[in-house]
Amino acid sequence: MFPVVARNRSKDVTEAAQVVIVGAGIAGVSTAFHLVRLGVTDIAIADPLPPLSLTSDKSTECYRDWWPTLPMFRLMSRSIDLLERYTHESSDRFTLSRRGYLYATADRSTLGAMVADAERIAATASMPLRYHARQPYGYRPADLDRWDHNPSGADVFLDGAGLRRAFPFLASDVAGGVHVRRAGWLSAQQLGAWMIEQIIDAGVVFIRGAVTGATVESGRVRSITVDEQVEVSTATVVNAAGPLAGEVGAHLGVEVPVSSEIHQKVSFDDHRGGIAREAPMVIWHDPQQIGWSDEERSLLTASGRADTTGVLPPFVHGRPEGGDQSRWALGLWAWHEAVTNRPRWPIDEDPLYPELVLRGLGTMLPAMRAYEEGLPHHTVDGGYYTKTIDNAPLIGPVGPTGSYVCTALSGYGIMASCGAGELAALHITNGPLPDYADAFRVERLSDPAYRAQAAVLRSLGQI
Repeated sequence: MFPVVARNRSKDVTEAAQVVIVGAGIAGVSTAFHLVRLGVTDIAIADPLPPLSLTSDKSTECYRDWWPTLPMFRLMSRSIDLLERYTHESSDRFTLSRRGYLYATADRSTLGAMVADAERIAATASMPLRYHARQPYGYRPADLDRWDHNPSGADVFLDGAGLRRAFPFLASDVAGGVHVRRAGWLSAQQLGAWMIEQIIDAGVVFIRGAVTGATVESGRVRSITVDEQVEVSTATVVNAAGPLAGEVGAHLGVEVPVSSEIHQKVSFDDHRGGIAREAPMVIWHDPQQIGWSDEERSLLTASGRADTTGVLPPFVHGRPEGGDQSRWALGLWAWHEAVTNRPRWPIDEDPLYPELVLRGLGTMLPAMRAYEEGLPHHTVDGGYYTKTIDNAPLIGPVGPTGSYVCTALSGYGIMASCGAGELAALHITNGPLPDYADAFRVERLSDPAYRAQAAVLRSLGQI
C-alpha cells in the first residue's frame, strides 16, 4: 500500500507540498527519487491510478547505450550508470542483465548500411567496434551471470557464417549483424518498487486523483487542483504525465508538443524453445511478408485484414523473459503505428497481433516456426509511446515559474528513467546541469531550423 494524503471529499480542501509531481509512472517516481536524494522530501505525487500502472508496467524493460546523437548517448549512458549503481545499492533487486542487443539482417546492402551506422554511432560516442568475419576470433559471448564482466561498444559481424557461429539459432540466410554490448534488460516493476520504497521512507505521499486545474498568478505556479475538489498549494509542479502530458500542460497554460503511438507486446509460453534462453534481445532489420497460406490470405482479405498480407516493416524483435527455469519470452513488432493526440484506455487490441509477431520472429529465428501449428499460451498488453517530433524527451522548465516537464520518454522510458529523473531534479533544485541538458529543453522545438532536422533525427533510428 502507498500512503495517500488524507482528505475528505468536500470542496476547497487545501493541502500543501513543496513539489507536486503529476504522474506516478516511472518518470514521475524517478523524479521524486532523485529529488529525495538531493534533500527535497516535501513531495506529493498525483495520479488517478496506482503507481507504475498505466504504461510503465507494460514495457519491454530493456536498455541500451546505442544512440545516433551525442546528447541521447550521454543521457542514456548516465542513466545506465545510475542503473548499475542502484543494482549494487539494492542488492540486485531488479535483476539487471547485459546480454546486449543483436541487430541482424539477411540483406547484404542493409548490412552495409548497418555497418556504416555502427561506425558513425561509435565515432560519435567514442565507443570501440570489433569486426568479425567467417571465424569470429576474439568475440566474447555474453557472461550471463556477471553483467559487469561484459564488454562495451559493439561487435560487427561482416558475414552470416561468423554471426551464426556466435548465434546458431539465427536463420541460415542471415548476412551479418551488429551486437551492441552495453545493453540488456531488467525488471521495471522491481526498479520502480525499490524507488517507491525509498521515497515513502523519506515522506513522499501519493494523492489518488486526476489533476483538473491549476492556479498561476503573476507568472508563477501557486497550486494545482485534484478531482475538482482538492487544492494543493505548491510553487513547483512537474508534468510527468506521459500520454496525458498535453492535458496537464493545458491546465498550466503550457503547450506540450507531443503525440502518442499505440505499441503492444506479446508474452508467451515458449514451450518449444523458439527463442534460445541464452539469447540477447534479437532484432530483425528487414521488412518481410508473412508466409500466409492461400486460404489464410483469402480469409484475411475477405475479413478486411489485407493490411497484414503485404510487405510489413522491419524491426520485429524478441527476447527470453524470466530466470533460468522460465519458459516465457517476449515479442514485439510495431508493424502498424497508430498516432493520436487523444490517448484513451483501454487501448484497442489487435486480435491478429500475437500471430503476426510470432510468425514475424520465425523469419529470423526458425525455431519459432513451430508455432505456426498453433499459438502457445500468451498475453498481450501495451501502452503509448509519447513522442516529440525528434523523438527526444522533454526535461526542464517550461511556461510559468515553477512549472517543469519530464515527459516524452517514448519507447525508452525505463532505460532513460534514472537519467531523466535526475536531470529534472537538478533543474528543480538549481543544481549543476550536465552538458546535454539544453538538448532536452522544450524550447528546441520552437526553432524552425531544428524542426527541419527532426525528421532526419528520427530517420537515423533515434527510437
